[in-house]
Amino acid sequence: MSYNNILSDHQNGITTITINRPKKLNALNKATIQELHDAFDAADNDENTKVIIITGSGEKAFVAGADISEFADFNVEQGGQLAAEGQELLFDFVQNLSTPVIAAVNGFALGGGLELAMAAHFRVASSNAKMGLPEVSLGVIPGYGGTQRLPQLVGKGRAMEMVMTAGMIDAETALNYGLVNHVIEIEELLPLAEKIASKIMRNSSVAISEAIHAINANYEAGVNGFNVEIEAFGNCFGTEDFVEGTTAFLEKRKADFPGK
Repeated sequence: MSYNNILSDHQNGITTITINRPKKLNALNKATIQELHDAFDAADNDENTKVIIITGSGEKAFVAGADISEFADFNVEQGGQLAAEGQELLFDFVQNLSTPVIAAVNGFALGGGLELAMAAHFRVASSNAKMGLPEVSLGVIPGYGGTQRLPQLVGKGRAMEMVMTAGMIDAETALNYGLVNHVIEIEELLPLAEKIASKIMRNSSVAISEAIHAINANYEAGVNGFNVEIEAFGNCFGTEDFVEGTTAFLEKRKADFPGK
């Protein structure tokens, strides 16, 4: 598939999606959001893709925000529609993918960029990364899930401060807050993400998909996550991966999961 604003590369079970708008610091516009949806959808449906890594081109920015020029003249209805469509098309879509998604945050992750990183299943960051939700400085609030996911990750008080001040935090602060899992020098960022991905790929992709579903359920309003876990746990017993995993354990050998 050909893209204008992103790159998608598959190697050794990992699909790396790179937002490639360096002159715009990889800012998200409608076309880029659509291409990201298409690339994530293609990777999730590719049986050879076991892990997806999302990153930005260059060393300055993961995603420096949304392309403000696209919505500066929107009215109330258009603004609401922009948020609703974006959440469905990309941000909620990424969070609920059955394939693990790692965000490799290189440089600035602001506004929609941080919201995209937070939609991934977890994040690693370069030491030069800066993260924030500056929307209130433009007279608007985060609209792609930022007011919901940030408190889930860093706590209500810290999220309130970050949103209200429109300020940025550095990578070490993000690590202390629990917003990212690891911080490393920029040249080692993708190798670290790939190393973690390789560890993930040793395990059952079917069980991982069920685990993603169960963990996400804890954050869904009106959903009993324990009940979702019970159902997902039971589902695993009907898979070929379960048979292989338990048999390999009893035979004291390494499991070779078929992913079914």
